[in-house]
Amino acid sequence: MDMRIEKTRRSIINAFLQLRSRKPLEKISVKELSALAEINKATFYLHYRDIYDLSESLERETVQSTLRSIQHPEVILTDIRSFIHQLGDAFVANEQLIKILFEGSRSASFMEIFEDELMKVIHEVAPDHNSGQEGRMLVTYMMYGGYYTYFKYCDMGIKPVLELMEKLAGGIMSLYDVGEK
Repeated sequence: MDMRIEKTRRSIINAFLQLRSRKPLEKISVKELSALAEINKATFYLHYRDIYDLSESLERETVQSTLRSIQHPEVILTDIRSFIHQLGDAFVANEQLIKILFEGSRSASFMEIFEDELMKVIHEVAPDHNSGQEGRMLVTYMMYGGYYTYFKYCDMGIKPVLELMEKLAGGIMSLYDVGEK
């Protein structure tokens, strides 16, 4: 990639994150972002359609990066507790960025993106695996429950929530496995 393009992109992203950490997404204008990034508005539009396109792009990149940092994603099908532990470490490493990007009106988009990307990981590590409707509902239940629990208790940090999720997931999966036999 051209260094100028990459430098401009980094400038846009840094300016966006500065603004996003201080105000809701809906209150950020391209004009304000461009001034902070020291670019003109036309340059911004060469890279993104609008502020929402930029936000969605960064959100997806953050979730993908978080999932890619998991060393052994294949354990999601065999050892859910281990997977959640690894996921916890990945979230802790990206916690500030996740909080900035997914605060306020964007909080619900985190789970949509995360679930979509997690299903891609499952497909990559086990292309023949078909979790079926019940398996997908179970994943959704655990993810959304953990997510909303975290946001309710986020002042405690992500670690306590993920530790609880590890315990619950192990129990839920053992019940689920018993029901399948």
